[in-house]
Amino acid sequence: MNLLILGGTGTLGRQIVKQAIDEGYQVKCLVRNLRRGAFLKDWGADLVYGDLSIPATIPPALKGVSIIIDASTVRPTDSYTAETIDWKGKIALIEAAKVAKIKQFVFFSVLNASKNSSIPLLELKLRVEQKLKESNLNYTVFQCSGFFQGLINQFAVPILDKQTVWLLGKSTPVAYIDTQDAAAIVIKGLSEKESINKTFTLIGDKLWTSEEIIEVCKRLSGKEAKVSYIPFFLLSFLRRFFRSFQFTWNIADRLQFAELSTELSTGKNYTNKIPWQKNTLGLEQYFQEYFGKILKKLKETNYQQSQKNNDISFL
Repeated sequence: MNLLILGGTGTLGRQIVKQAIDEGYQVKCLVRNLRRGAFLKDWGADLVYGDLSIPATIPPALKGVSIIIDASTVRPTDSYTAETIDWKGKIALIEAAKVAKIKQFVFFSVLNASKNSSIPLLELKLRVEQKLKESNLNYTVFQCSGFFQGLINQFAVPILDKQTVWLLGKSTPVAYIDTQDAAAIVIKGLSEKESINKTFTLIGDKLWTSEEIIEVCKRLSGKEAKVSYIPFFLLSFLRRFFRSFQFTWNIADRLQFAELSTELSTGKNYTNKIPWQKNTLGLEQYFQEYFGKILKKLKETNYQQSQKNNDISFL
């Protein structure tokens, strides 16, 4: 069975590509930049040029495709607006999928987006979900909360580098999940009849606050953490400022995410639990493996440096 994956160079998308190839699927990746997607080709995927902002590039990519997995979304630094990619581009993709008689369309949305439709990107996600339901295509929607991989730069790296960890007030617990587990769940769902025309919540087994994550990082790294809190009024000011310029709208949308994260991220209320989801990697185990590798590398580097210094002292 042939898959077309959009967003294959992203945090979740690349894991979906790898998992699909490992499971024996024939994978094509729609990419805007062939050079940036070169590592996907090394894994065994076929690359095809396509750009959601240019609808005419979409239909040729669907030739021979049975399933579309759309993990793409506008990036904060993109010159495109969310309206261009996450609405007009998605509508063009859905219409092309209907013409190509695609057997299944997998789409990724955001958990509790319906409670925060004032955020432009989330409102577009909701509209695409509705459009899929009206399309007569077989669809599967996964509503995501957060991924372990995004926590490395937010918490682990600053603590290791003795830099400040920035937080926004008291955080609401989030049921983060490893992208490898998420990808395995998504690909497994392609062979599950229960996945057709359903919306599922793609989250981990345990809720974590930012403060709890910091405590885990401190314990596993053996280092203290410097924590500072960003005032909400400053965040609100920056969002309004960036919203004043069209080329920074995407940044403004991400800042609005942060302002409403207490309602967006909670995993307490979910749409539909995934029947085929098995035990997933825990956050603490994920960080344990991460810090284990980093600290081992630091020890090896320090040892090599000390040996080099000893050699110099005898010259």
